[in-house]
Amino acid sequence: MTKLIIDTDPGIDDAMAIFYAAAAPDIDLLGLTTIFGNVTTKTATRNALRLLEAAGLDLPVAHGAEAPLVLPPFTPSAHVHGDEGFGDIPAATPKGKPVEEDAADFLIRMAREHKGELVLCPIGPLTNIAIAIQRDPEFAQNVKRIVIMGGSLEEGGNITPHAEANIYHDPHAAEVLFASGARVEMVGLDVTHRILCTKDDFSGIAASSPQLGGMLQEMSVFYLHFYETVGKFDGCSLHDPAAVIACTHPELFTARSVPMEVSCEGDTSGETRLSGEEGRKPIDVYMAVDAEAVKSLFLNRLAILP
Repeated sequence: MTKLIIDTDPGIDDAMAIFYAAAAPDIDLLGLTTIFGNVTTKTATRNALRLLEAAGLDLPVAHGAEAPLVLPPFTPSAHVHGDEGFGDIPAATPKGKPVEEDAADFLIRMAREHKGELVLCPIGPLTNIAIAIQRDPEFAQNVKRIVIMGGSLEEGGNITPHAEANIYHDPHAAEVLFASGARVEMVGLDVTHRILCTKDDFSGIAASSPQLGGMLQEMSVFYLHFYETVGKFDGCSLHDPAAVIACTHPELFTARSVPMEVSCEGDTSGETRLSGEEGRKPIDVYMAVDAEAVKSLFLNRLAILP
């Protein structure tokens, strides 16, 4: 059983990833931390609480950083995820409240309490993770694995020609993580672009899981339309769910172990690239995937939800 915390900016594919974690019998989900990206951090916290309540889970949600480490705040990508993060689904107020601790302190405490066991899966910008590393010199070693959705080695970017969105929105934080010596696994565009979820897939999810699958299908209409506006008519990439699946099924991916660094300035800001820095610990960059196996695992697990 994998002890997991998801650091998230929900977001439609974040909702897909969180519902997958809720359904997975091999995941012990310990809580969520929130970050800006697809939405503001305030909206991310509200949405995280909404998703847990929809899934019937009573878990802690810790509110995270509201701006990047160095860069000024970004405007959320409403054209991708909708004004409230869930496509055309309107805002709603959850019953629950976030915990008193901020995200970084929550992560630090949980990494101490579950030393050597906690897997952290950040599926948004890496600001909370960087702050935890900066606050606690032991954090990087207390965490068993940090499996991130972000970056690419050969695929290029999806927000600029060079940069993937999660890294682009706080490149300095990503650089802090890559230099930290933590065990990092990068589930980036090299693999997530190979796994597609179609309109028919969402219909199937809704048919087998009317409540939560129906919610995802309703969100997907907006999301798939965005993909069509950028010329992708064969479905949406399974970005965030792929990272959560890699936490428990790394055997479905092929990794290259290389030292990585992040460009933090100029036209290439947010680019993840090979590092020439002597002594930098390699990270596992996922370069190939059994796309059918990952997708079928995702669909089959979601099918058991209410």
